[in-house]
Amino acid sequence: MKLVRIGELGAERPGVLVDDDHYVDVSDRVPDYDAAFFASDGLARLPDLIEGRVAHPLADVRIGAPIARPHQIICVGLNYVAHADESAAAVPTEPVIFTKAPNCMSGPNDPIVAPPGSSKLDYEVELGVVIGARSRYLADDASAIAAIAGFVAVNDVSERSFQLERQGQWVKGKSCETFNPCGPVFVSRDEIDWQKADLWLTVNGEKRQASCTRHMVFDVVTIVRYLSQFMVLEPGDLINTGTPEGVALGRADQAYLRAGDVVELGISGLGTQRTVIVDYKE
Repeated sequence: MKLVRIGELGAERPGVLVDDDHYVDVSDRVPDYDAAFFASDGLARLPDLIEGRVAHPLADVRIGAPIARPHQIICVGLNYVAHADESAAAVPTEPVIFTKAPNCMSGPNDPIVAPPGSSKLDYEVELGVVIGARSRYLADDASAIAAIAGFVAVNDVSERSFQLERQGQWVKGKSCETFNPCGPVFVSRDEIDWQKADLWLTVNGEKRQASCTRHMVFDVVTIVRYLSQFMVLEPGDLINTGTPEGVALGRADQAYLRAGDVVELGISGLGTQRTVIVDYKE
């Protein structure tokens, strides 16, 4: 299944894509794509719910993040060898874990707001994993795969001056509002080759990142199983699995984002995002 949420910020309605340009509104039967939906095996019910319904065009409607605000956003750092190299960091022997504030999630085409004091705003295209069932201490790869509901495209936006130059944890440079554009679509686990998905990102039309999930240091299954040893994963939780090389931090010119820049990204099977950088205003 391919899920979307349509409508103004804070009033999105759940829908199901029937082709690249049309969706069916299921908001009369599904309150939202949230923890309750995933926990109750809502994906299995959707085919019957969309039968015979009128399809609506996606054109000229706002597309929100395809899942509701999750219980937590968990992130994996330095998960591509070349990105670790450009960050002057050792390739980790265990996943490097940090979090983002759940309320920093935004839609795939919403503006990215540079916070006050921002000077090193960066981009990171990543494969996002959505958890489908409450999971703890997963014992093997099969149980980790079963815990995955599906996948989304995300941009792990980072303010490097907050992340690396201020004392404390990375979360400060990762959690400002709009710092996790998500979507446009959620794709269920069975409909995407998540082990060999291509990722790319451009800034003002210039290719900055291009890689494939097969180059991850720790693959998706390993990450899910690993995290479950340290925390309970809840339905609807989002895991950002790391970014490949090409971020501004690792470039010789350190071409950080500025107001007016246009960031576009995509992951094969998961659609594309287009966001514009704007300065914060009261």
